Amino acid sequence: MIGHLAGFLATLKGLPLAYNRDLQEDKEPLFDALDTCARSLLALSGLMSTAEFIDARMTAAADDPLNSATDLAEHLVEGGTPFREAHTVVGGLVRQAVERGVPLDELVSNDPRLGPDCLGLLEPGSAVRRRTTPGGAGPEPVARQLDSARHRLHEQREWLAR
Repeated sequence: MIGHLAGFLATLKGLPLAYNRDLQEDKEPLFDALDTCARSLLALSGLMSTAEFIDARMTAAADDPLNSATDLAEHLVEGGTPFREAHTVVGGLVRQAVERGVPLDELVSNDPRLGPDCLGLLEPGSAVRRRTTPGGAGPEPVARQLDSARHRLHEQREWLAR
């Protein structure tokens, strides 16, 4: 679909100011894109009708300390460490935790660049709560997006009811 859009935009860019027969070439990619959208919606509908969300497993996965690697690297960057180095440090700790079976919080606590002060970044829910940018995965941005989606849905239902 992106390819169809890029091709159509290139066609439009090359047109003269008035009507041109090249616009007849927009129909095939447009209809193909519409067919692709329709098939995608059917697939998504099937996926959502059979999906099972298990809150406890989702929470456990979100609270895995290994998900806090980005937060640990950001902490180092805030302290003046270049990101490339911070990424290497934290990646090494995560690798050790996985390969040696050592809890990440133990490695973080004993690392001189991080230390016990960083253990709060590994607490359950911390990584998710730190995602505060619009469109992010944290509780506040998700709540705003849900409110916005509910508002749009209400408007669309009213429009369809006319």
